[in-house]
Amino acid sequence: MHLLVTDRLACVRCGPEFGLILLADEMAERRVLEGALGCANCRERYPVRGGFGDLRPPPREKESGPPAPEPASPEDTFRMAAMLGVSEGPGLLLLAGDPVAHAAGLAAMIDDIEVVALHPGLRQAPEEEGVSRINAGDRWPFYTGSLRGVALEGRQVDRWLAEAVRVLGPTARVVVRDPLEGLNQRLEAAGLQVLLETRRVVVAGRGG
Repeated sequence: MHLLVTDRLACVRCGPEFGLILLADEMAERRVLEGALGCANCRERYPVRGGFGDLRPPPREKESGPPAPEPASPEDTFRMAAMLGVSEGPGLLLLAGDPVAHAAGLAAMIDDIEVVALHPGLRQAPEEEGVSRINAGDRWPFYTGSLRGVALEGRQVDRWLAEAVRVLGPTARVVVRDPLEGLNQRLEAAGLQVLLETRRVVVAGRGG
């Protein structure tokens, strides 16, 4: 997990106005490998092990579910970058669920961008430049308006759409793969403008 990410993290128990404090035990090249992120308000500690941050609120049950997907092709990742509308950094992108297949490719493609990959199946993955691996519950551990883009799947909309909209910064976009019926109306009701709509993907953005 990169130090840039730890600067944007907030306590999921106390809310996005309560930032987390890094308590690092081991670091390498500005990446946290072992340690914890502590909340000064509730005193909760969120562990970082092998570079993987578990930002779920307690009790933290053992992670389960499918393994993380294989890396996407360069062509598919180029299309994802275009839909996110980010061609250079600095900043953070968040990919949740199967879109984490694009994490390493986006990190290599876009200068000065850190990609946050939210998927429990990445716990055992190696630490790599440009990708910060985390797990999270229903609330995302980021300050409001702190991210430059988000990608998720249609089946995650009920769980995470409100959080995805909350963390978007000015001009940022959300990309939803395999969208469900009625998504456009939900995005517009949340204050976003639908920029692209196909059977496979919907892209919406926030005004500047």
